[in-house]
Amino acid sequence: MKRVEAVISAEKVSAVNEALRNAGVGGATILDAKGRGKGEKPRIQTWKGTGGLSAAEFSVRATVVAVVNDPDVEKVITAILDTTSTGSAGDGKIFVSNVNEAIDIGTRKRGQTAI
Repeated sequence: MKRVEAVISAEKVSAVNEALRNAGVGGATILDAKGRGKGEKPRIQTWKGTGGLSAAEFSVRATVVAVVNDPDVEKVITAILDTTSTGSAGDGKIFVSNVNEAIDIGTRKRGQTAI
């Protein structure tokens, strides 16, 4: 089993969720996040008489996490890339790591049957 974790622009969450559903992913966890990186920072309106725009310290992000069986990893990565990639710095990152054990709390199933 693999954990696929994607840090993406918050505006892309619904599209990625739909793409994962279409790719056969049974479930995903979506977390609100903020971060900084190579991408352009959002511009925010300043107040108190300055009247200008300044760069926000952090970009609004979301983290999408899915645990999938090994054969499904490339399908999940492709779904995320096809939905989020614009070819620009700041589109996000995908991390893939091993999952040694999975346990469904409600059913107490373990391993691949838990996901």
